[in-house]
Amino acid sequence: MESADISIRKATADDAAVLAELGARTFRETFGPDNTQADMDAYLAGAFSEAIQSRELAEPGTIFLIAAVEGAPVGYAKLRLGAAPPCIAGTSPIEIVRFYSDRPWIGHGVGSALMHACLSHAVTRHCDVVWLDVWERNDHAIGFYERKGFSVVGEQEFVLGTDVQHDLLMARRLQAASEETSNR
Repeated sequence: MESADISIRKATADDAAVLAELGARTFRETFGPDNTQADMDAYLAGAFSEAIQSRELAEPGTIFLIAAVEGAPVGYAKLRLGAAPPCIAGTSPIEIVRFYSDRPWIGHGVGSALMHACLSHAVTRHCDVVWLDVWERNDHAIGFYERKGFSVVGEQEFVLGTDVQHDLLMARRLQAASEETSNR
């Protein structure tokens, strides 16, 4: 698959069904092989219905970004303003709550385009730190985030169905807007 022209847009309330389908599919693609079917089904049922996505789209301080190629959604990110764990240094944090690409598009610029959009959004919101959590066993994602300037600052638990897993907390300080947008 060749690299393509990737567009990023802010999701609207009309995107709830798209986000539910894309979210469930990319989550299952990413974590399904390493987890039980029952745990995956339980988590997905509680996280990715159209109604849940509608509620999340309406939450104050939350924004979804959708990456598309030729109009077809191929990835998305969910950002949320608000309090961060104590290990996140900053006075105005923003969390990347979800960050996923369709498997065929991994390595073709979707993640980089989405991350650039996330960082640009954070700068326009006057945030001084971006943070996220990532499963400690997801080496590919950890490497991607490290290449984008994130470093491990802590840990927390994540419950998938009945399985208690361990996530790494990663953070990146933000620079001035002119510097941030040039660090693509």
